[in-house]
Amino acid sequence: MSVITNNTMLSTVALAALYNVEDPEIGLNVVDLGLVYQVDFDEAKKEIYLTMTLTTQFCPMGETIKDAAERALEQAFLGFKINISIVFDPPWSPERISAEGQEYLNR
Repeated sequence: MSVITNNTMLSTVALAALYNVEDPEIGLNVVDLGLVYQVDFDEAKKEIYLTMTLTTQFCPMGETIKDAAERALEQAFLGFKINISIVFDPPWSPERISAEGQEYLNR
C-alpha cells in the first residue's frame, strides 16, 4: 500500500489523522483498507487535496466515510481547506489492504 504525496512530512500527519476514520461496515480504518490513493498540500493556499476511493461505487457509507475523513483532516490541519475527490479508477481491490489490515481482518 503506497500513498502518493507532494509532501512526505505533512502526509505522515494526514495519514495519522485518517487512521481514525473507519469504514463502518468493515471496521477497518481507511488507510489500512487501502482507500487513500493520494494526499497533496498547497501550503501557500492552506489547502489539502485528498484522493480516495471506496470499496464499491455503491458503498452505502460513502458520504459518511468522506465526511469523517474531512473532519479528521480539519482537526489535524486547523485553518486548511480540505478538498476530497472520490475516484474509482483504479478500482479498489482487497490487494490494497495493508499487512496490518489483513492481520486485523483475519483475527
